[in-house]
Amino acid sequence: MLIRAKDSALIIIDMQERLVPAMMAPARTIANTRLLLRAANETFVPTLLTEQYPKGLGPTVAEIKRAAKDAPILPKMHFSCMEDEGFNASFRALDRKQAIIAGMEAHICVMQTASSMVEEGFEVFVVSDATASRTIESELACLARLSAAGVSIVTTEMVVFEWLGKAGTPAFKVLLPFIK
Repeated sequence: MLIRAKDSALIIIDMQERLVPAMMAPARTIANTRLLLRAANETFVPTLLTEQYPKGLGPTVAEIKRAAKDAPILPKMHFSCMEDEGFNASFRALDRKQAIIAGMEAHICVMQTASSMVEEGFEVFVVSDATASRTIESELACLARLSAAGVSIVTTEMVVFEWLGKAGTPAFKVLLPFIK
């Protein structure tokens, strides 16, 4: 049930230039994703980013790209990342049993990716405050459906504090100013 850094991979789905402005609460979603990326870096959690049809939707937004540092950005055409051979191989190579997912759009690519991962036996956590759709109805329907299917719906702070595990560590001291 707990998210553990040693078992986790962070997946950031399709936070792209032409998609972000159309989402509900884009500033909140970007800010929380940046915190997740900082925390993943501090706790040694590997990260993969995706771009859905980058020719049409543009590249990953600059704020996320900077926060992701050297994490791979994988282009894709399938809505479920697991259906894309490049992503599937990259994710499996990480050898992690937990997938922490944030991204856009919740009811399309996030939903289908999380569902595929559950079907394949992974523990999946969707970060509700770092995930967005164009409408609140789509976002809420996605989260309800995923929860019913066994996906854990979590928040950014839940992920960060579970990765940290305890106070007083160097990673805790680095991340604390970003959490307050």
